[in-house]
Amino acid sequence: MRDIANRVVQSAVLAPVVQNATVTSSAIDLLGFNSAMISVATGIEGVTLSSSVHWTFILQHSDDDSTYTDVTSSKDVTDGTVDSDGIFLKLDDNAETPQVSGIGYIGGKRYLKIITTKTGTMSTGTAMSINCIKGDAIDAGDVTTTFV
Repeated sequence: MRDIANRVVQSAVLAPVVQNATVTSSAIDLLGFNSAMISVATGIEGVTLSSSVHWTFILQHSDDDSTYTDVTSSKDVTDGTVDSDGIFLKLDDNAETPQVSGIGYIGGKRYLKIITTKTGTMSTGTAMSINCIKGDAIDAGDVTTTFV
């Protein structure tokens, strides 16, 4: 059996809390790593999700941690897809939550962010968290667990 715990870095980029508004994760710096995966976990929704009341999760990347653009090319991701708006996950049905979803990033940019967008009226919100798992460290000394 091979050890994975000492080969990856996990960072909480959106702390687990009930959200009822659009929120942007903290920046993810991929310097020193050759792979990354975004993991989204949501709890039971506080409202009835539908086509007019839903959550979307948008993946963005940047060279300079200043100017971010939506990841819209499937060539930049693995184990999932992005649409022309950068959406890699849409939760619009109560049967979809609670859940854990992920998408890999293989694009060439150094920084990532995830925008969690609320559509419609959500008085009570939905519990959610977002983590980034960075792997394939260039230097083994870079592999430590960090929390934002």
